[in-house]
Amino acid sequence: MVRETRRHLWRDIRVQLPFLAWLVVLWMLLWAQFTVLSFLTGLIVAIFVTRVFRLPTVALSGRVNLWYAALFVVQFLFAVLNGALSVTVQVFDFRRQPGTAIVAVPLRYADDLVMTHVAVVSSLIPGSLVVETDRDRRILYLHVIGVRTTDDVEKQRAGVLRWERRIVRALGDPAQYRALKADERAGLGSKGGVR
Repeated sequence: MVRETRRHLWRDIRVQLPFLAWLVVLWMLLWAQFTVLSFLTGLIVAIFVTRVFRLPTVALSGRVNLWYAALFVVQFLFAVLNGALSVTVQVFDFRRQPGTAIVAVPLRYADDLVMTHVAVVSSLIPGSLVVETDRDRRILYLHVIGVRTTDDVEKQRAGVLRWERRIVRALGDPAQYRALKADERAGLGSKGGVR
């Protein structure tokens, strides 16, 4: 019985290894220390978190396009810098208050994993924050600043849909990637709306 439990524990750890690795990296980034000690404490915390706060296993697509993933990282870093500069300009523009809005963005290709990635990316870029998600209808609701007109709202919505497409290209499952390519061939890739 003990041997079976131990085997089950190691199998769970092996299945959750990508998530464990991400938690360790997150821990090291949180403390801004890339040392052996921070790696070991991060590993301990990651194992503790995954054992105590058990989540259902997410089926990863197994598809990672390294070119699109690297391009995604570069675009994300540029967007964070651009967003920070934009928010700074809006804050120090004393002539007018930056407009704000809640923007609903219906995602086209998202399953739970892609929807989570899009929500995290949208929240990490300064100027927007996900305030609600409708998982059943695949809609993200974002609070954004710097919005004054309906054109600004559409621009924000199009930006989130662009991030969704980038994430699908980088790590979406094959069916999502095929749907994205089919929409691009049909000229629908840049338009919003639910499929």
